[in-house]
Amino acid sequence: MSTSTKKPLTIAITGMNAKPDNPGPGLPVARCLRLAYGNDIRIIGLGYDVLDAGLYLQGLCDVSYLLPYPSAGEQLLMERMQFIQSTESIDILIPCLDAELLSFSRLHHEFEALGIRMLIPDVAQLRDRNKDRLGELARNAGIRYPETKTITSANFFYQCHDDGWKYPMVVKGIFYDATVVHSADEGAQAFRHIAASWGYPVLVQRYVKGHEVNLTAIGDGKGNLLGSVMMRKQAVTDKGKAWSCVTVDNQQLQHDAQKLAHELQWAGPLEVEMLKEADGNYLLIEINPRFPAWIYLAAEAGCNLPEGLVKLILDTQPEFQKAKVGMMMIRYAQEIVIDLNTFESMSMHGCYAPQGKHGEQR
Repeated sequence: MSTSTKKPLTIAITGMNAKPDNPGPGLPVARCLRLAYGNDIRIIGLGYDVLDAGLYLQGLCDVSYLLPYPSAGEQLLMERMQFIQSTESIDILIPCLDAELLSFSRLHHEFEALGIRMLIPDVAQLRDRNKDRLGELARNAGIRYPETKTITSANFFYQCHDDGWKYPMVVKGIFYDATVVHSADEGAQAFRHIAASWGYPVLVQRYVKGHEVNLTAIGDGKGNLLGSVMMRKQAVTDKGKAWSCVTVDNQQLQHDAQKLAHELQWAGPLEVEMLKEADGNYLLIEINPRFPAWIYLAAEAGCNLPEGLVKLILDTQPEFQKAKVGMMMIRYAQEIVIDLNTFESMSMHGCYAPQGKHGEQR
């Protein structure tokens, strides 16, 4: 009698960094998939820095690899993914960082040729939700948006009163970072820091008082949102990231997010960030083209979106439960201890495989 063993589904996840003040979504996405599938899948952790803690968490990632930074170019990324694929036979890839999405989108067909499937927005969709074009998208969708201006010089902060801009205001990077500034010197300092980190242009936005409500969901590429989960931030880090949040059910947020998904014909995960003013009006702040770092809250509230994304990619229609309202997340920092041999292996070979796991170190 012959027996055959079925190859487990292998899912690669990027964004395994775990900085307390600005954690990546990859680690919580992996937690969601472990919650859904247990050990019936293999998870390949992909990171960009040898200090990305999620790469070393045994029980979460079966094998971990380093990728070249997005600034290294798409050719190096493709060569690295070809090597990883030859070793690991990845079925599905879930990108989790804004700065990498454009490269993955451009290489979508090349990945498919390798046998790697994704559901991500195309280049045009990514362009239209960029922060420097978000005002136009909001107008087309009929949604309010704070006045925003692109700048290329710190001189703006010393001359802004001439154009009717007053402090405080928000300084933003094209990919990440948002800082509230209260003076010209603070503005210039934030400008230099953000430009050095993320390049030009830098954005300034009128400051609006209110509390932030966010929605995460999956766009089906046909204008529909699937599995919406909403939360209100309770406490934030100095970078504005949720340290504590609670699930809510907000029909205005749902309605506006649906209009944006329809306008963009969005495909794949997204997060819509909005600000609710004291008078009850909403303003669009950002659209992030991936799952948020708080995505594990959605799974614990009964709506496991990463599991649903996997089913969509596999051409199976997921059934999403309505998320339970009043579920609260409190983030915490936890240390992981590894030996120097493990660290040196990742530094030298760009790969870490826990004992007994598959993977090569090259």
